[in-house]
Amino acid sequence: MSDEILISVDVEASGGSPSTGSLLSIGACLVDDPSVGIYLELKPIADRAWSVEAEGVHRLTREHLERSGLEPADAMLRLDEWVGSQAAGRWPVFVGFNAPFDWMFVADAFWRYLGRNPFGISALDLKSVYMGSHGVTSWEQTRKVHIERELGVRFEHTHNALEDARDQARLAQVLLLQRRGNGQ
Repeated sequence: MSDEILISVDVEASGGSPSTGSLLSIGACLVDDPSVGIYLELKPIADRAWSVEAEGVHRLTREHLERSGLEPADAMLRLDEWVGSQAAGRWPVFVGFNAPFDWMFVADAFWRYLGRNPFGISALDLKSVYMGSHGVTSWEQTRKVHIERELGVRFEHTHNALEDARDQARLAQVLLLQRRGNGQ
């Protein structure tokens, strides 16, 4: 058994950083079994700006989240418990596509509400893995459209955090797990 577990995480937010927007939804699933996942919607932070442009992308309204979302501390506790139960003593590795964006929101919320981050101080970025493993020298070439064409995979990219986390998990399987199985 490996001493680590890869967990694909995706978020939707109301702004470009934790200081300017709220973490609105989190989706996470196991890379080796994307059917095992968790989806959480959070109440927006009252003093954070709301981006109408972002809402047009993720389609989560402020009204819906204020009514139905979890308090951020409760959401992070649920995510922490889920990660812990899935990791079962292994090191949980945060995996994302453009991981810096998603990780900064999740890390900030974990530290803000729980005083810890089960993923630690780093994340595995699939864009960077693709760039290195496929000899890509331009960041522009790490866009999903280029990766889909090169690898023959298809992403729905619905902006539902769990659905997008599952797409990321499938990409991670192509980039990482299949290479591990081949002894590379």
